[in-house]
Amino acid sequence: MEPHTSTPRGPLVALLIAVMAVTASAAFAQRIFVGGGGFRRAPLRWVSPEDFDGSWNYCRGFYTSNHREAGGAGWSTDYPGADNNFSVRLSELTFVRVKLGINGQPNNVVLRLTDPLLYRCPLLFMEDSGTVVFSEEEVQRLRNYFLKGGFLWVDDFWGSRAWQQWAVQIGRVLPSSEYPIIDIPPDNPIMHTLYDVKTIPQVSAISFWYRNRGAVSERGPDSPHPNFRGIQDSQGRLIVV
Repeated sequence: MEPHTSTPRGPLVALLIAVMAVTASAAFAQRIFVGGGGFRRAPLRWVSPEDFDGSWNYCRGFYTSNHREAGGAGWSTDYPGADNNFSVRLSELTFVRVKLGINGQPNNVVLRLTDPLLYRCPLLFMEDSGTVVFSEEEVQRLRNYFLKGGFLWVDDFWGSRAWQQWAVQIGRVLPSSEYPIIDIPPDNPIMHTLYDVKTIPQVSAISFWYRNRGAVSERGPDSPHPNFRGIQDSQGRLIVV
């Protein structure tokens, strides 16, 4: 990735690209990761109104899975290490003010998709989303969230079965006839805001990488390369990645 010299178009897009960068932060890294590449486990921290004071929070969506994927843990996949890591990189690479807890670490929260506080989150993150099944109430709340300007980032699901399940579930929220899923092209503004992103590498769990001598496809031929896809609103703005 090559640094882009133009002024960022907005904190949302800058935030999305920031996570693609790999940086070093010794002050934080010693507290994010444990030996062997794993993440520290922590008690679930539900969102509260006090979490919103104008700073940025990493909002992780809590959802129900109908099966378990190999290497995944449903909504809690990589919790809270991924949340912490993203927030640290965001604070390093942008001027976004990340909310910190009393321990000096990023203030990461978990919320149900039916919680009214969802509308206080400009970005919502969901991991291992190829296992999700939305309730009717969650479908309606998520639709309202997008109509109000919300943005959803989903990742860490592998292979055709997981993709099909996700496509069906998000299609209940945003019908494909009106909101088709697209492959995000290289000339999309999201690829040229904070960095000029030329390619998107496929990154497996480090345990898989070690076991398979550097291989990165966790589903073998059923996940041969990464896919960077999204859904746009009627104005052509990305609302799901």
